[in-house]
Amino acid sequence: MARLPVYLRALTLLIERGVATASSEDLAVAAGVNSAKLRKDLSYLGSYGTRGVGYDVEYLRYQIAREIGLTQDWPVAIVGLGNLGQALANYAGFGTRGFRVAALLDVDPDRIGRDFGGVVVRHLDELADLVDEHDISIGVVTTPGPVAQQVADRLVGSGVTSILNFAPAVITVPSGVDVRKVDLSIELQILAYHEQRKSMAGALHPGLDIDVVAQVVAP
Repeated sequence: MARLPVYLRALTLLIERGVATASSEDLAVAAGVNSAKLRKDLSYLGSYGTRGVGYDVEYLRYQIAREIGLTQDWPVAIVGLGNLGQALANYAGFGTRGFRVAALLDVDPDRIGRDFGGVVVRHLDELADLVDEHDISIGVVTTPGPVAQQVADRLVGSGVTSILNFAPAVITVPSGVDVRKVDLSIELQILAYHEQRKSMAGALHPGLDIDVVAQVVAP
């Protein structure tokens, strides 16, 4: 499941380049995986490739989008219109990937009433009404960490059943509610760890090729 959105993105890029058919090797390169893994993954969805010809890019993209659930429009609510929330609200790419920002919410009087991406920021107290009005099941939390749990509770209480959490905090939700955590600082720390390890290995073996060093230090 985690790789299907990667394949979908690769297929979308191929379509934008005017590519009609592609081999498993072409798709694997575009997705950054090996071709054997790609063929195995796609085999679970059905037989969409033709031997000697490859895959119909447009048709395969549709089938993967259908499998993920992106053949319908998913309204999304974003809570917290700081810098990150504003950037997400203004991101035009959601609309081409099956998502629509239907509601923006905050408690800061200076932000309420402002327009981002064509959607006006409403007070958090209006959350339940907006969820009901737009049939929202996905919420995005971009608030400061200390209030993330409170916001998650209000989302769940309003009927939201999936949450994407950008806040620097761990939130707990009832059974039946899905949470995905995105922590940019942790990802940067992981990269810093690898950079440090490569530097240490390079200092110990100054003549060693950097690609070999990367393989040696990889955990």
